[in-house]
Amino acid sequence: MTSYVIEADGGSRGNPGPAGYGAVVKDATGGQVLAEAAEAIGVTTNNVAEYRGLIAGLRAVLDVGGEGASVAVRMDSKLVVEQMAGRWKIKNEGLRPLALEAGQLARRLRVTEWTWIPRHLNSHADRLANEAMDAAAKGLHWKAGGSTDSATPPALVEQTDLLDVAGVSEVSAPAASVATTQQRAKATVTAKGTGWAPPARVATSLLLLRHGETPLSVERRFSGLGDAELTPNGLAQASAAAARLSREPYEIDVIVSSPLRRAVQTAEAVAHRTGLPVLVDEELREADFGAWEGHTFTEVQRRWPGELAAWFADPDAAPPDGESFGVVARRVQRAGERLLDQYEGRTILAVSHVTPIKMLLRFALMAPPEALYRMHLDLACLSLIEHYSDGQSVVKSFNDTSHLH
Repeated sequence: MTSYVIEADGGSRGNPGPAGYGAVVKDATGGQVLAEAAEAIGVTTNNVAEYRGLIAGLRAVLDVGGEGASVAVRMDSKLVVEQMAGRWKIKNEGLRPLALEAGQLARRLRVTEWTWIPRHLNSHADRLANEAMDAAAKGLHWKAGGSTDSATPPALVEQTDLLDVAGVSEVSAPAASVATTQQRAKATVTAKGTGWAPPARVATSLLLLRHGETPLSVERRFSGLGDAELTPNGLAQASAAAARLSREPYEIDVIVSSPLRRAVQTAEAVAHRTGLPVLVDEELREADFGAWEGHTFTEVQRRWPGELAAWFADPDAAPPDGESFGVVARRVQRAGERLLDQYEGRTILAVSHVTPIKMLLRFALMAPPEALYRMHLDLACLSLIEHYSDGQSVVKSFNDTSHLH
């Protein structure tokens, strides 16, 4: 009996934003491509798009192999794979109907494995999803085999491009296209456009959450590598942030935290709500304030006036026995680049501290080091940066504390 492999993916340029999915069915023995599916599905989230990709792949296997066909499912969505395998609970009610539909289709087949694969091994499905989104952005339908169908009259394409640039997507979702093919599907645009277009490929959303209140923050003391725990109010702040992040429009794929206890506790509150594990990244820790640790600003100003003045004037100046902003910037930049590379196209929640979060925002804005002194971040605040593979970054929100009110 012939066995099959499904590779499926989905993405959202904004999460939520203009979204699409892709799926490919291959012969399990020789790897021959037997069917491809792709569709732009309007404005929705990454996880919805990923489930839609899985559903399209299961349907394609039924078309190719019929009832009872043996199939292995491989996706780079840990959430979808773990939920379909029954290892994770479905806590987002918006995903439950899609999971039920996928489950019904899977029971008509013989699914031998639900396997998570790294993103680079799922490039075929990822490409199909992006081709469908690219075609929709130009008012075209995706079709397998190297052609597109016009979804809007050519005279309207130019206006649609401008609407997308303004962040207002009014392109209706074209019908899904599924075809049996061994050729690479390519969306081509024949209508004349303006040159304006959405940022390239799927956004990687970086949600930045500052930890909740600690005893040191209550007293407004320097709090760097000292491992203070959250106060009861801090735990309540973390819980409020977690409640917000577990609802639409947030569809978190991965939670990464500073190793310091106050950040881990905040991250764990979100993990409890979402069912995701907390991954620790050492380079997301707060700056080392050295001898200033635990002191108030007034105390530091009195005891180390020269050092404090130098610290404000020069990013390479460090507190006594501490870490300069220049050093922090380099390690935080490494952490940010690593996360964007490892989780491209996903939604990352990074739970950290004032200095690393300010650094990541500064990098996204291409602002000078002095910008650090012009930002204010409240406890348990959320900020959002969207990164695109063509190098563009957009700060979409900053110091949002609406969940605390």
